[in-house]
Amino acid sequence: MADVITTEAWNVTGAPHVHRRSLMHLSFFWGHKAEVLFRGWPGSSPAMYALAIMFVFVLAVVVEWLSQFDAVKPGANSVAAGFFKTAVHAVRYGMSYMVMLAVMSFNGGIFLAAVFGHAFGYLLFGSRVFKKTCGSENDSGRNTAKC
Repeated sequence: MADVITTEAWNVTGAPHVHRRSLMHLSFFWGHKAEVLFRGWPGSSPAMYALAIMFVFVLAVVVEWLSQFDAVKPGANSVAAGFFKTAVHAVRYGMSYMVMLAVMSFNGGIFLAAVFGHAFGYLLFGSRVFKKTCGSENDSGRNTAKC
């Protein structure tokens, strides 16, 4: 159990404040003994830390995929399409906040996993590196022809 520290500080009730020591860092640090997203996870195991890094990386890639995701076909019911796009939007932002909270662990490895995950996801889904083009592009670089 964490050590309990009692400090005397002025407050409304006049009662002493109770503070607990934790793994919370207020500056970036390197090491596998981190707490990411949930209390006690990944713990002090290097294997669980590697899993946490992979989880944050994949989560960032999925966020980038969802930001480029467009499954609504032309001519679909506009109300159903609106609800579907809203649901995808909500899931994307929920996952984005999870990546942000993971980065707020101030662990350097987790930070790099988030940055590289977003970059890799954008490379796969947002850039045109892996997309097939079937028409000419206009001056802005956008494909003007429909496939």
